[in-house]
Amino acid sequence: MEATVQPWAGRDRALEALEAALAGAAADHVEIFLAGRIGHHTRFAATRIHQPQTIVECQVMVRAVAGTGSARVAVSDLSRAAAAVSQAAELARRRDGRRGAAAPYGVAGPAPVPDLTGLWHEATQAWDEGARSSQAGQIMDGALAAGGTAAGVLTAAVTELAVVTSAGQRAYAAATEAGFALTVRVGEASSYGADLGRDVRQLEVGERAALTVAQAARAAAAPLIPVPDGVHDVVFGGLATGELIGFLPDFGFTAPAVAAGIGLAATRPGAELAPAAVTVADDALGGAGLPFPFDFEGTPRRRVELIAAGRVGGAVSDLASAGATGGVSTGHAHIARESSPAPEAASLIMSPGQASEDDLIAGVERGLYIQRLWYNRLVDAEAGTVVGTSRDGCFLIEDGKLTAGLAGGRFNESVLGSLARTDGIGRRLISQPVPNVWNGCATAPAIRVRGFRFGARAGKGTV
Repeated sequence: MEATVQPWAGRDRALEALEAALAGAAADHVEIFLAGRIGHHTRFAATRIHQPQTIVECQVMVRAVAGTGSARVAVSDLSRAAAAVSQAAELARRRDGRRGAAAPYGVAGPAPVPDLTGLWHEATQAWDEGARSSQAGQIMDGALAAGGTAAGVLTAAVTELAVVTSAGQRAYAAATEAGFALTVRVGEASSYGADLGRDVRQLEVGERAALTVAQAARAAAAPLIPVPDGVHDVVFGGLATGELIGFLPDFGFTAPAVAAGIGLAATRPGAELAPAAVTVADDALGGAGLPFPFDFEGTPRRRVELIAAGRVGGAVSDLASAGATGGVSTGHAHIARESSPAPEAASLIMSPGQASEDDLIAGVERGLYIQRLWYNRLVDAEAGTVVGTSRDGCFLIEDGKLTAGLAGGRFNESVLGSLARTDGIGRRLISQPVPNVWNGCATAPAIRVRGFRFGARAGKGTV
């Protein structure tokens, strides 16, 4: 039987182990963090649950400083934390005084961590194997009744982060996490639904699954048609919008880019990019998505508006790059398995509007509804141009109503230009994970964009 949804280490065990590992470290300064996650997954397809899983992830990382030398060591076993501290300190001492070595960046002293409400939800904790299996059965039955099949995953998880430093910082938080992702296929048509958050009740999994089934059945009512080449008025669902805003940090909203004098925050501060209704922030304190109070360095997280009421805003930073944000880290230190330490916008949120999706669609005489974007790649960071494809649950819009289902179509367009031409914003936020970013999440509403190009010929890519 599946274990109760609980933290893997827990506050006392995590902090005591890190503090013990830090004791007597032969270095000028040491930071150590434990990032843990235990996820319970119920995977299903067609008529059965085929892969129930519990996945435990643990990373312990040490940063040691000795004179002008610094080093990092990572292990995946909490019992090896002390050995990692010793190894990192030894490497840092070896590098002290080497030619080309520079004084390491400043360290974080003790700082109060926000006591966020909404991190822990009993409803998510109670969404156990039995409850998720029952939900999966209802989803599969609904798809079968519509003449199709459903496949997906329901997840209940706990994320925790503990940070201890020799400068006196001591921080711990644990948070529940609930999520679902499912694809429904009816004939040649498909539809996709997904969401993510701390409280499973807010995801409304049953209602959202029924909508996904209905969209797939609607698209399958007639043969799918190709996305017409050309410039269209487009309503993007929240998942598609989230894919678009996920590229914003690449356009120069990080402190290293500002320090190098490149990107929007450095070259066009305060410039008008979009209507005043458009605000996109990195906000791990606002409650949407996957809120969390501090980063890997134990620095309290701050809200940073990348686009503030339509204008170029600020940049995210960590301790190493804090000089570009007024000398104070914004609490965005991050390091992943496949990347070097760098500030990361991990909690992107586009502010919602007042419209429903139906309202946005009703405002289009002829255009497209795009549920989801797929295989998206950055082409030109300066122009904000991205290439990708539409996928699942897409429709023509005629006289303000969804009509024929669409097959996937390619696009090559400017995210910045799309935001500039946004004239409607939905009220419901949908969240999705950001790959290779710890606790990463992009949260966005549906939007209506006037003049988005699909087809082989690229758009101008200008704002």
